[in-house]
Amino acid sequence: MRYAKPKSIDEALALLADGSWTLLAGGTDFYPAQGNRPIKDHVLDLNGLQQLRHISQTDSHYIFGARATWTDIIRADMPPAFDALKLAAREVGSIQIQNSGTIAGNLCNASPAADGVPPLLTLSAEVVLRSAGGERVVGLSDFILGNRRTARAPGELLTAVRVPKEAAIGNSYFVKLGARRYLVISIAMAAARVVVDEAGKLSDVALSVGACSAVATRLQALEERLRQAVAPGDVARLVEAHDFAELTPIDDVRGSAEYRRKAAREIVLRALVGALAASGKTEDVAA
Repeated sequence: MRYAKPKSIDEALALLADGSWTLLAGGTDFYPAQGNRPIKDHVLDLNGLQQLRHISQTDSHYIFGARATWTDIIRADMPPAFDALKLAAREVGSIQIQNSGTIAGNLCNASPAADGVPPLLTLSAEVVLRSAGGERVVGLSDFILGNRRTARAPGELLTAVRVPKEAAIGNSYFVKLGARRYLVISIAMAAARVVVDEAGKLSDVALSVGACSAVATRLQALEERLRQAVAPGDVARLVEAHDFAELTPIDDVRGSAEYRRKAAREIVLRALVGALAASGKTEDVAA
């Protein structure tokens, strides 16, 4: 095997252009996957790339460098629209995992149960992919293609996750369902972001459910119905009436497909209630 630890992005991109590498950042998935087996892949260690560890903003976007950790995200000063992402960050394993695990690793691992994906989908997040030949930006919904599959091409490095500022408005909340309270893989999870106008109506809403399909899924049909709600009191009725046909849950050791679909309805409502509570608009939500 080959091992390299580049000190600049350009050096990393040159190495990527010259062969096939397994990328190593936080290592929270890489090392457990090895077990007792010897490492045979060529390993490109990204932990020397300090310029990829930042949380910043431009006039148009909030930017998470690829090596931003979950602890970095928890501690960052960001608008309430990011509260769901911070809640998800607190659910990523133990504090030690949160200190090491990175936002880019969570996305590139492409697990259906990746905690960071549903909140980022409600924020219309995009990923920045760089190669020796240039740079491209891909919507997160187009980047994760399936279980352990992404749109990252050979020679590309995910250098940042960015959120348009026009999507980073309102209040948000995240709910995770597992077999126990902490240190658990999700059975189902939901993120909600809401914008409530002066009249108390939902002027915007974004909903996403994870661990109930091969890829976390935006509930666009339900979002559209909720935008037409007369008042927050309509929320429970509209969620209860929705069939959640967008989801394709499976049976596994953590839960049945039927249980996941029923659970999704409940935790979507809880996420909406949480987001509405943060906005101060909780009257008659459960009516």
